Amino acid sequence: MNSQLQKSLFGLDAQELTELVERSGQPSYRGRQLFQALYRERVSSAEQITTLPKDFRTTLSEQGFALGLPVIDAQFSSSDGTIRYLMRLHDGETIETVWMPEGDEGESGDGSESEGSSSWHRATICVSSQVGCAVNCQFCLTALLGVKRNLTAGEIAGQVVTVLQERSVSPPLERVNLVFMGMGEPLLNYENFIKAGRLLVEGVGIPESRMTVSTAGIIPRIYDLGRESIRPKLAISLTAANDELRSRLMPINKKWNVEALIAAARAFPLRNREKLTFEYVLLRGVNDFSEHARELAELLRGIRAKVNLIAWNSGPGLGFETPETRSVEEFQNILIAGGIPAFVRKPRGRDIYAACGQLKRTVELRV
Repeated sequence: MNSQLQKSLFGLDAQELTELVERSGQPSYRGRQLFQALYRERVSSAEQITTLPKDFRTTLSEQGFALGLPVIDAQFSSSDGTIRYLMRLHDGETIETVWMPEGDEGESGDGSESEGSSSWHRATICVSSQVGCAVNCQFCLTALLGVKRNLTAGEIAGQVVTVLQERSVSPPLERVNLVFMGMGEPLLNYENFIKAGRLLVEGVGIPESRMTVSTAGIIPRIYDLGRESIRPKLAISLTAANDELRSRLMPINKKWNVEALIAAARAFPLRNREKLTFEYVLLRGVNDFSEHARELAELLRGIRAKVNLIAWNSGPGLGFETPETRSVEEFQNILIAGGIPAFVRKPRGRDIYAACGQLKRTVELRV
């Protein structure tokens, strides 16, 4: 498997590509041409890189180099325009990536595009970072898979490029948002996730201000993320404001508890106008009572943050229920009254198991 990974061009940064071309006897500027073709021009094969000499393209092919982009095996379209992609990797493993349009495409309900990217106003791509997930949140379908392996930087960034190509999205890309909230815990695959982010900014051209990464609370990596020169915005999956309840719902809390997590959040360096996001999955009769809302408001007091409330998205094999709309609204109102900006996240793609916490399980069941 390692040799196959080393033969993927996509995922190599400018320096690595320069070293590759120099080893092949080419001038160093060919590395920049290769970088430009892979990420900015988004070629689909090495033969399309016409800025490179034909004999060098032949050499790359003979040496076993390929782009190495994920391949779309199947796609599922929601009534709200959301599309869930099943992507196959070089070793046969599969991951899922979600396209969520806002505007005409999403409102049409058929997921179609008549003129490429012109039929939507804004879109979000939800990106996976692992095959499966090791965190084992009790309310998440992906957790039932466990974790099989980390994705490479090329496989993480490659999901974005594959979706952009399939959707015929052309630069500039200021209307595209990225959320690293798909399968897996990004901060448990830190180096590859960070490298992918740099490639997406410097190569593909998506502004870092359009990226958000969600973590269940890998505290040492939260501190590391705050020191990065290029980084997405940070979202923390909280779901409970006390250790007893959070440890039951999110076992990772037994290693890094609420107090330590909030300390890391308070220390996180924010840019101008930037806020932390805390995600709170509401589970009926478990963590959705008024006392939980007041406890959360007190915990977050003084942090430049907002709360995204997520009514639990159902799935087979999980013993929870979605809260009533009235309960969600009451929870939100208590937070707002306590000085905490709170928003109810609209579920996208529930009917195709593309919503938060639903990825991958339906693939395993071949539904």
